[in-house]
Amino acid sequence: MGQSTVLTGMVLSAAPVGEYDKRITLLTKEKGKISAFARGAKRPGNHLMAACSPFSFGKFEIYEGRNSYTVGKAEISNYFRDLALHPDNACYGFYFLELAGYYARENIDEVHMLKLLYQSLRALEKESLDNRLVRRIFELKAMAVNGECPNVFSCLNCGKEEGLFWFHAKSGGTLCACCGEQAHAKALGGSTLYTMQYVIASSIEKLYTFSVSPDVLVEFGNIMDGYMGLYIDQKFHALKILEENEGFAKQMMENFST
Repeated sequence: MGQSTVLTGMVLSAAPVGEYDKRITLLTKEKGKISAFARGAKRPGNHLMAACSPFSFGKFEIYEGRNSYTVGKAEISNYFRDLALHPDNACYGFYFLELAGYYARENIDEVHMLKLLYQSLRALEKESLDNRLVRRIFELKAMAVNGECPNVFSCLNCGKEEGLFWFHAKSGGTLCACCGEQAHAKALGGSTLYTMQYVIASSIEKLYTFSVSPDVLVEFGNIMDGYMGLYIDQKFHALKILEENEGFAKQMMENFST
């Protein structure tokens, strides 16, 4: 076994290997996304059993072998156990893990993505925050961290910074009053525009400090759905479950009100 390295990270996923071992995917700030074997992690009482579960955040002692990494020890500072108490929160959380895993790469400094993921999971635990808003903020900021967010600070066509009343997903951002009508873009409310500008420009620590009206949340969500549908080529299992549950809840509310 090679020399050990201590990495700060979070478990994105875990899968059984054989009768007693696990293979985990870690998002680390030092080495990006890596896979590692946790020997004996499925044995009752094993010191790695809880540490190798999704959401576990802390320090992992990793040994680098010829073809793989192995987890030697783990010191977990946050298991995010409160997420498991609320299935809805947990589903959002698993979606965040999937999206973080989609963007993360090996041997890349992922300190910002890891910080965003950690802060977003903490936001899900706060009853005062709407999970739907937390989701949209996380999606947009994740794209910003990875250089794929839309331009919402100027007109894509003429460069004007005022009167950005339109959004064109395929072009990648906002258009001014004149240019938007010609491009058949979607109308964009001022409050939604400001929300998106704030999310992209603000530090991660200040992301989850505001709320929006229901109308802004809907428009923000529609824009993100359309934009991500064009630029992300992966289906997320947790998101499918989440949207099915939201659709069921909406139908129940409509049935109840009629």
